[in-house]
Parts: sequence; structure tokens; C-alpha cells
Amino acid sequence: MGTVKLSMAQALLRFLDNQYVSVDGIETKFVRGVMGIFGHGNVTGIGEALERSPGSLTFIQGKNEQGMAHAATAFAKQSDRKQIYACTSSIGPGALNMVTAAGTATVNRIPLLLLPGDNFACRQPDPVLQQLENPSDYTISAVDAFRPVSRYWDRIVRPEQLMTAALQAMRVLTDPAETGAVTLALPQDVQAETYDYPEAFFDKRVHLIDRRPPAPDAIRRAAGLLAGKRKPLLIAGGGVHYSGATAELETFASSFGIPVAETQAGKSVLPWDHPLNMGGVGVTGTLAANRLAKEADVIIGVGTRYSDFTTSSKSAFDNPDVQFININVSAFDSAKLSGTAVTADAREALVALHGALSEMNYMSGYGAGELAGLKAEWDREVDRLYTSEHEAGLSQTRALGVINETLQSSDVIVAAAGSLPGDLHRLWRPAEPKTYHMEYGFSCMGYEVSGAFGAALAEPDRDVYAIVGDGSYLMLHSELVTSLQEGMKMTVLLFDNSGFQCIHNLQRGQGSDGFGNEFRFRDSAAGQLSGGYMPMDFAAHARSLGARAYTVHTAEQLHEALLQARMETVSTLIEIKVLPGTNTSGYESWWRVEVPAVSVSPKVEAAHRAMAEEIGKAREL
Repeated sequence: MGTVKLSMAQALLRFLDNQYVSVDGIETKFVRGVMGIFGHGNVTGIGEALERSPGSLTFIQGKNEQGMAHAATAFAKQSDRKQIYACTSSIGPGALNMVTAAGTATVNRIPLLLLPGDNFACRQPDPVLQQLENPSDYTISAVDAFRPVSRYWDRIVRPEQLMTAALQAMRVLTDPAETGAVTLALPQDVQAETYDYPEAFFDKRVHLIDRRPPAPDAIRRAAGLLAGKRKPLLIAGGGVHYSGATAELETFASSFGIPVAETQAGKSVLPWDHPLNMGGVGVTGTLAANRLAKEADVIIGVGTRYSDFTTSSKSAFDNPDVQFININVSAFDSAKLSGTAVTADAREALVALHGALSEMNYMSGYGAGELAGLKAEWDREVDRLYTSEHEAGLSQTRALGVINETLQSSDVIVAAAGSLPGDLHRLWRPAEPKTYHMEYGFSCMGYEVSGAFGAALAEPDRDVYAIVGDGSYLMLHSELVTSLQEGMKMTVLLFDNSGFQCIHNLQRGQGSDGFGNEFRFRDSAAGQLSGGYMPMDFAAHARSLGARAYTVHTAEQLHEALLQARMETVSTLIEIKVLPGTNTSGYESWWRVEVPAVSVSPKVEAAHRAMAEEIGKAREL
């Protein structure tokens, strides 16, 4: 067996360049390229390898380490986890900037390969610039912070260790049940050290992502449970998209008259106007879906991890006889809520369960017109919110209505945090799968602009829109510059409501008068941030970076700006001035937050009593 002398970093890139995945017999190159920001911890190691011997890997220059890692996460999500970009950083702050993105990827079950620089393994330059010194454990570095947010973590302290670590990394990255952030800590001296690697290490590897079939006994148990149930509700999660099971889900629901509710990750599995699509469920859900959830005697969860927003903090399901059937490729998720577990690929499980129920001649027991009536009632509510006018200015729901009606059915929207995800989950009307890209597992502020860039990289033939609040935009907008650099157009729809209004609404709903969440000047007399709103010109900011930009105050101006933005050839920002507090809320849902039992404010103590009463109604298991 021949060998080739390479630096560890050169070997890593050559290995990554030859990794493929195969799903249903279709091969896809797994690693598209590397996003990076160079510093002393990686510029002369992996930086040299990217400059001199990148193979077919594309290098993209990030502008913020967290931002580029969010972009890589969004790219993998929009690619149904079949392709990734790796991310490299220097040691210290450069590495730590990616920790938030690692948590975002892991919570959302998205593959993300992180290659942060690390301290010298030889320890001779000691302490090196940016080194974190722990007097009680000198093996700890800043990169250890990735351990709790990574699905696999390793430190390469000898160049030959790369071979084992790289194969383990690929095992996790390509496993639908185990995937998430993978961190390979790369000491900067080891990156440059050489080794005679066996040439076989660089052979093309095809990682087979086999569809896990359901156990026949699991299908029999699930079908037997369903046989006695008359009010089923199917909750579709992101696993339906990743499995490519939208057609099978539609067939399953239609065959047995089972209504479908969607999680944030699952939204767009069915067209919004499908007669069985009841829309979002849970805290940010629709009236139709939440009423069905309360009455359901069985919940069929497909590819969902049952977050507290999906279950309304375990209060969504009121029927005392309700039971759960959990279809998930991950046993960790299929075991939740004491459900009947069907640990399998979503598409395979739906097909198998369809066959079993067909043999039983199963049909749900919803009355004639019951589902249609609920859906029609909710459609009227969305129409009302989409067309509602306010004398004081443009409401958030009216703006979303204009956007939804103006965008094309194939356009992709990307969002993540604030009040917008709630409104989008309830009100957005997608017509095609994979056009609703929401990061709501971590609800990470700052994901939106970076995520839109990543989604545009994954689907350059679609128009991609970041829908983002002013708070999230201020936190992280750096990859707007990267989109301009790469000629990868996206459109940023910035809702300027003068602060963190989602949390402002939450705190006021729990007895607060509103504190610390709006962008106001300090009132010197009161000593509080209670002065006038801070005027910000986000359009001018975007133009200063090289983007096109518009500012709108009315529905008519917004419609015209959207048409103009579509014709632009570079990334564009539309600053939308909306009235604070004009988002949606409620619709027979509840979310648990903790409120002090003792306060100088009677309103807070009253909110505590109300919260305690609701907590008593929630499920414990």
C-alpha cells in the first residue's frame, strides 16, 4: 500500500474532498467547500492547504465566525442534510464565536463540521496568544467549550490521529439519527506537521444513508393503537422534509381522513390550501390545529422532537385518553411523551403504516364538514389579519400579507427569532415544499441573514428572502457582505419595530410594565431607557455595505419595493417600518415561563398565580 507525505491540514482537505453520500442510489458530493476566517491558529496550517491544495473544495471568506457557521448550517438544512460546508477559525475568540452556531446545528439535527484552531500541542510557545490557561487542568482550551454542543468532539494532537477522527466525524455527520455539530480541534502546530498517510485514506468514500425500515412489530403496535381511535391528529416535523416524505404523508393523511398540523421545521410539507392542512400547532399555532390537538385521542408525530412550542409546554393535548405514536429515525425522539415508538425513516414508516391501516379499512371519525369548517374559520382569520389597516401605520401582519401575496410560490423565506416566527407559523401560506426555512429549535437571533445566504448557496435558482427583525439584524448581519462578495443574491426584509418586541410582549403579559426591550434613549430624569425611540436608517447601512436598499412605510410602498427588489441583481434590503405590538398571539395556546411568587408589583404576583394554575393543567409525562 502506497503512502503520501502531507501535512495534517493538507490530508484533511484531501479526505474531505473525496466524501460522498448516497440516498436511494443517488450519489452527492458531501463537502462542497470550506468557510473560514483566518488567524494565527489556522492561517499557516489549514489556510496554506486551502491556498495551495484545495482540490475541488470552494473557499468562502466569512465575515463573522458565528455568521459563517450559521450559513453552513442553513446550507445543509436547505440541502436536506446531503451536503455541507466545513468551517475553520483561529483559536480563542474566533473559535468561541462558533459555539452558538454549533448549538444551533445540534439542536436542529443539522450536520455542521467545525475545524477550530487550538493551542500548540507541543506547549512550547506557552501561553500562546489567545490561549485560555486553566491552572488546574492544562489540557483544557477554549475549544473544550464545544463539547456540550457537539455530537462528536475530538482533538488531533498527532497527525496520524486524523485518520480515526475523520472517519468518526463522517459517521456522525451522515447519520440521520445522530447528526449535529462535529468539532475537530486542530492544534496549530499539528496542522502543519507531516505524516506518511496511506493513499487508501484518500480513496473516494460513499457513505450510504440507508432508509431505516420500521420493525413489523412496531407497525402492528401502532396500527393496533390507531384502530380504536376516532380523532387522530398527525403532527409533521422537519424529519418529513429530510426524508423526502411529503408525497407519502399526503397519501397517508388523505387515505384515512387524518388532519395534519405542522411544526416550524415541518411547515410546507403540504400546500397551505390542502383540505387536511390545519397549519402550525402549539404556542405559535393556528386556532384550527390547536383545537384539534385539544380533542385528539391519538397524536401521530412524524419527524418531530416535540419541543415545548409544539406541545404548548405539554398542555396542548387535553383528551384524557390521548396516546402518542412517534415515528422518528432517532430512538431518542421516538420515545418521547411515553409514546408508541416507531423508530424508522419517515417515508418507510408512513408507507408501512398505510398498508397496515388499509388492511383494517381504517378511517378517522371526524364528522362531515368538521375539518373543513375549522380550516375555513382559520382562513378567514388570516385574511382579516393580512388586510387589517391601522391609522397609525403599517401593522406586522399586514406587511406579511403583502409579502406573501407578492412573492412567487417557489421563493424561499428564512427566519429564526422574535415575533416573526410566530406570525409566520400561523399566517404564512406556502404552496411548495422547502420554501419555509425556519430555525426555531434554538430560536437563534442573528441566524436570519446568514441563513438566507446559506439557503441561496444551496438553491441558487430560487429567490431567497431573510425575514428578520431589527433586533436580530443588529446582532448579526455580516454575511450580507459575503453574499455580495460571492454574487449570491438574497433579499433582506427587515421589520423595524424599534426593539425586542417579542420579549417585550412576553414580559408585559406577565405583569411587567415593559423594561429593557425597546430601543429608546435614556431618559435622564427617570434614569431609565424610557425616552423616545432611536431613529435608525437600516437602508442607509445596507447601502454603505454595497447592497441595494429601500425604506417603506405603507403596504403600497412595500408591494412596489418587492417588485423592484426582484429585478435587482445584487443583495437587497427592504426596511419595513411597522407598528410595535401588531403581531399575533394566543389562539388557545399556552407557554410556560417562570414568574416570581413575590414581587413589589401586585400585577406580577397575579401573573404568578395565573401561571401556577395553568402549570397544574399540563401533562407531567
